[in-house]
Amino acid sequence: MESALDYWSARALLDWQIEMGADEAMLDAPLDRYTLTDSRPAVTPAPGAVAAPGPVRIEEPDPVALAHAAAEAAPDLEALAAAMEGFEPCDLRRGARSFVFAGGRAGARVMLLLDPPHREEDRAGTPVAGPAAVLLERMLAAIGLSAEAPDAERAVYMAPVLPWRIPGDRAPDPKDLAMMRPFLDRHVALADPDVVVIMGSVACAALIKGGGLHRLRGRWTELSGRPALPIFSPTHLIANPVAKREAWADLLALKTRLDGGKA
Repeated sequence: MESALDYWSARALLDWQIEMGADEAMLDAPLDRYTLTDSRPAVTPAPGAVAAPGPVRIEEPDPVALAHAAAEAAPDLEALAAAMEGFEPCDLRRGARSFVFAGGRAGARVMLLLDPPHREEDRAGTPVAGPAAVLLERMLAAIGLSAEAPDAERAVYMAPVLPWRIPGDRAPDPKDLAMMRPFLDRHVALADPDVVVIMGSVACAALIKGGGLHRLRGRWTELSGRPALPIFSPTHLIANPVAKREAWADLLALKTRLDGGKA
């Protein structure tokens, strides 16, 4: 049966529908798509045919392994600092003002491992700054040491467990501590101190298992094959002056060890 519409009338109606937003040709009657079945014939692979490979999954490199390789490749402290500062996987480096590698005198008998830098340290670019630096120098001087002493016998060398400030001075992410730990171990090996002092609650939790600083302070342990003593940080002592008595006992224990005795 011939259509009642001529070509131009049908074309005008089609143009009008397109202008109204129609973008798909429909059937004359509704189609129940829930009852449809796939009528395409099943494809049977030919004998001996090799199945097409699935999507390739790209494994992300392990940041701890990358850090370990970079740290072990550093022959000296200068090379280690460069490797740490340029270590891309650690996002902390993008939000900090300063890269805080170390302070004091390299080659000293005593190495202090400190909490990550806070705002004052980030601004100064040193492991300890402001009132905490003043108190630390007084603590060291009480047992005959100094961060500025020219000789290795009386000097100290110090480094934070993370070289960048954490945004907001919040608690560090365990992943960041684990990622940077190979650099810290290499730092201790290259500095080669006789004694390590773990100073601060974050440093203690990052380096020693078995409890917090309040439980472990004053008890000798071992780190990287060297005697290590956890003690309170100057920042903690400023906030909690009552703890200075315990800190003094820990400093005396450190002096006894350095003098050849056992505390």
